[in-house]
Amino acid sequence: MGEGLWGHALEQELAAGAPLATRMRPQILTEMVGQKEVIGPGSVLRRAIEGDRLFSMIFYGPPGSGKTTLAEVVARVTRSHFETLSAVSSGVADIKRVVGEARERRALYGSRTVLFIDEIHRFNRSQQDALLPAVESGLITLIGSTTENPFFAVNRPLISRSRLYRFDPLTAGDIRTLLERALADPQRGLGNFRAAVTEDALNHLAEGANGDARAALNALELAVMNALPGEDGVRRVDLAGAAEAARQRVLQYDREDEHYDVVSAWIKSMRGSDPQAALYWLARLIYAGDDVTFLARRLMIHAAEDVGLADPVALVVATSCAQAVERIGMPEARIVLAEATLYIARAPKSNSVLLGIDRALGAVKEKHLPRVPAHLRDTGYQGAKDLGHGLGYRYPHNFPGHRVEQRYLPEELEGEEFYRPSGQGRDK
Repeated sequence: MGEGLWGHALEQELAAGAPLATRMRPQILTEMVGQKEVIGPGSVLRRAIEGDRLFSMIFYGPPGSGKTTLAEVVARVTRSHFETLSAVSSGVADIKRVVGEARERRALYGSRTVLFIDEIHRFNRSQQDALLPAVESGLITLIGSTTENPFFAVNRPLISRSRLYRFDPLTAGDIRTLLERALADPQRGLGNFRAAVTEDALNHLAEGANGDARAALNALELAVMNALPGEDGVRRVDLAGAAEAARQRVLQYDREDEHYDVVSAWIKSMRGSDPQAALYWLARLIYAGDDVTFLARRLMIHAAEDVGLADPVALVVATSCAQAVERIGMPEARIVLAEATLYIARAPKSNSVLLGIDRALGAVKEKHLPRVPAHLRDTGYQGAKDLGHGLGYRYPHNFPGHRVEQRYLPEELEGEEFYRPSGQGRDK
């Protein structure tokens, strides 16, 4: 049922001069590239699609990784009625219409309905809730696609009734395959334009796309169209032409998911004392336009948490970095952030400060709270000494070495060990 619909749509795309990325979308499973763990031979999903035994599922991954393409392939092979909604332009009324038609279709013809919702994360909670009963009862088989982490963007009940498939960014090799296919295809691609694209140019487009096949294909089309035919009629695209068509790639991530993954990789690289990796992840954050004051705050936290007393200067460096970043701004702030990152990555590591304060907080939270020993109590007000406050306190500066043994913890906590030196750096 879906095959005629999508076949007609392809004819319209070709006639209307749709972008190369749209025209070159795979029509069948064997044309798909990448995502072998999701739809590779023998995988559960591939067997389900080939056997037309579909179940509700959510595709999660970056732009251009094949989510919508796979949904269109499903539309071509399924015998179920296939509906498509875009969460950008659809609302509850559209969902109710699809559900009502699906109920009528099943009652009259016994046929199933598959509903593909593109960018399902853009549906609000009430819109997603409107879908839930139909998905739960099996009236509708849902295929949703999203670029955002579904555990943040999709209702839990809807996730629990669907299988989640994560799409990874396509590799440069995968994209290179698609580019070569587009250059050779005379019907949907650029085969009739007699394009000669150099190896360097193809590699630049494939590697610079950041895993986004759509961006790479559209850049290829622009490069070929902008190349004037030579006397022999060949359009030649070199590295400069490819770079001009691709321009500077844009790194994007959603704030609740990939952003924090990159931040986590940055912090863990510093903690792991790998300055090369730490600098790379910092560059990713800077390139993507992250808030430099946020990055400076993370450096201060990391300096105290993971370097601590092994090298107390790390916190001084991180604090100075935060002040400098606020004063000078970008692009020069990148240098200060890099200096602090490298210092922390190379510093000896100790988490004794973190563990110490957490042990002490645990004792406060879980154990009886004894009174402050009398000799440690405040004596700065009239009558305090009459209450016995400060009685027996020994002033350390009156003793050799400015140190004297006396009890500072309450008697009930005597012998507790909250701070335990790690033996690293100055924490020995």
